[in-house]
Amino acid sequence: MDLPFLNWLYTAVAWLITQIHSGYGVVLPADSGLNWALTIITLTVLMRLAIYPLFVKQMRSSRKLQELAPKLQRLRETYKHDRQRLAEEQMRVYQEAGVNPLGGCLPILAQFPIFISIFTVLRAIAEDRAVYGMSQALVDSARAAHIIGAPLPATFFTSAADIQKFGADPMTTKIVLACFVAISACTTFLTVRQSVRRSVQQMPDNPMVQQQRILMYVSPLLALFSLNFPLGLILYWVTTNLWTLGQQHWYYSRHPMPIIDAKGNVIVPEPRRGIFSKMLGKPQAAPTPPASPPQPKVIRRQQTRRLPRSKRTGSKKS
Repeated sequence: MDLPFLNWLYTAVAWLITQIHSGYGVVLPADSGLNWALTIITLTVLMRLAIYPLFVKQMRSSRKLQELAPKLQRLRETYKHDRQRLAEEQMRVYQEAGVNPLGGCLPILAQFPIFISIFTVLRAIAEDRAVYGMSQALVDSARAAHIIGAPLPATFFTSAADIQKFGADPMTTKIVLACFVAISACTTFLTVRQSVRRSVQQMPDNPMVQQQRILMYVSPLLALFSLNFPLGLILYWVTTNLWTLGQQHWYYSRHPMPIIDAKGNVIVPEPRRGIFSKMLGKPQAAPTPPASPPQPKVIRRQQTRRLPRSKRTGSKKS
């Protein structure tokens, strides 16, 4: 799947692999499976950090869509017999709110060329081709690496004779690859399930809910296609699924979806506390000093003017 217009990206991925592998080579043997496993995991983390701003933009767009849900529902009821007018009014609402309804596709679109690039570079290594700036020594090192007894460039359908050329046991290799594919299928299901539940919570009356739920159960089957992928690429896919799962859980727990009450008001619930907050407890408010007892009221007694003797005794003044 070599795409000439992505040659610059292939070269960049190959350069990153070379630098990361060289960095781990300071403390680990260059041909060890642990070195190459850490290289692929680190490469995956760097790629996901690069597209993290797109993920945040996607989540913000989802929150805005949730806030617009009552208005969009009224539009669907008003123009349910006029599809064209409904689409025009919905687009007007999106433009006024500054929301892109396709914003949720940005992380997927950005990840696709990265996946293609890693697939192309790892396939070149499996085919013993030193291309895209990779040295032959780096390719030989990757082909000699074993992860839990399975060669890095091997696939589930690699023949037993070719696996033996890598110095590995064919049965062990197939078991390891099958386990990685199973983990890939499980993480794919959990990631899609988490996203679908959020989408249903965001828009319960969405007519595509049933299709999304079907996709939730069909998506793990797509992992079966990875049986034809090299072990290094399956490791990348498992790592990116685990990253996505943890990233979504972290963001969803701290940014819960707003709730629309019966009057159409938007209520933002409190974020759920993480494990560290549960261990430490809720932050205590600063203690207020005890109120001082009320002071007795001071009554000032005015000095009375001394009356003349005549007025005190009642006698007449002589």
